[in-house]
Amino acid sequence: MVSNIWNKDIPVEKSPYLCDDEITYFNLDKFKHDESKLTMIDLFCGAGGFAVGCSWAGFESVLGIDHFEPAMCTWSYNHPNAIGCLGDITKIEPKKIKKLLQSKGINKVHLITGGVPCQGFSIANRKHNDNDERNFFFLEYMKFVKEFEPDYIVLENVSGMRSTAGGQFEKDIKGFMNSLGYTTTVDLLNAADFGVPQIRQRLIFVGVKQKRGLAAAYIFPVGKFKNNHRTVHEAISDLPELGNNEEICKYNKPAKSEYQKLMKGNGKITSIIPPKRLTNHISPNHPQETISKIASTEPGKPMYPKFKQRIRLRENAPSPTQLAGGIRPQFQFGHPTQPRGLTIRERARIQSFPDSYVFFGGIVQERVQTGNAVPPLLIYNVTLPIAEDIRRKEKENV
Repeated sequence: MVSNIWNKDIPVEKSPYLCDDEITYFNLDKFKHDESKLTMIDLFCGAGGFAVGCSWAGFESVLGIDHFEPAMCTWSYNHPNAIGCLGDITKIEPKKIKKLLQSKGINKVHLITGGVPCQGFSIANRKHNDNDERNFFFLEYMKFVKEFEPDYIVLENVSGMRSTAGGQFEKDIKGFMNSLGYTTTVDLLNAADFGVPQIRQRLIFVGVKQKRGLAAAYIFPVGKFKNNHRTVHEAISDLPELGNNEEICKYNKPAKSEYQKLMKGNGKITSIIPPKRLTNHISPNHPQETISKIASTEPGKPMYPKFKQRIRLRENAPSPTQLAGGIRPQFQFGHPTQPRGLTIRERARIQSFPDSYVFFGGIVQERVQTGNAVPPLLIYNVTLPIAEDIRRKEKENV
């Protein structure tokens, strides 16, 4: 397990926790599959946004792959019955993974998801480059699709992919999916429209395998919160107030909003488990200068003129897009009512990870995980119709 220590001398991009050589498996001896659940493989899984959202829709992750050890520790801990694979996906052979899953009794994979690394596409990346090698990781994703031939495939990336290389990447990905027998639909979704308290646009590709009695094409759902976005206040106001460098592991306020009830496992998605205790709610250790800077900044305004994305959040609005964080112990957002940066639990709430989900790593590593993740609540809304379609087909075949 990764220790909760951050080395200020090592940039995240050069972290010793990035696995490039040896492939390490997690939970091999604990693997257990609920045969009543649909199966999924989670590629480029990160902390597990896809796996969480899909689990609410009725899928069960049987395998996740990522090369960032803290994220894999988080994913594997929260999915103890699934196999975690830590390693460079370009060195992992789909055929071997298929044999491994077959040895565990998994002969059918219904869904393959992927949050392909987006740094090359991201508009937040000042070194945006059409030829960034990370832009081509979708080809590794397609190798797994070709080997497993699932009923559905879902690929997610930042909105910037749509404009990269004049839109050619979007066309190429759709073309690859179509060439493997998938009718593909693409749409740009705002997570806030689906109940996530954050403005976060994501380009989503959904492919349906042809000639299997499934839907002719996937139709994206319409967000029910499009005209009534959830706010930061609705998301985090029930969490305990903290002093500088303070941790509290118990709730001291009841959930007031429907969203807070959902995050605590008392909402409409009944598969969300109530937490045994409050985790990851530790305030940053700020110098007095930083505390004063946050306290004097008007909500909605930048705390530092040179860093426009580092703002103090407004209570009565959704959060702007949460980023992965930086190479220093910096924080992106200031708390709207307290003179400090956000805790990891508050960042997780803004991303729609439930309170029962535990994050591992140093503070910067955990910020990377929460910032890179796809919001589970968005994925739930995208994959629920997929699960319903597969179940419909299964009933017809009985």
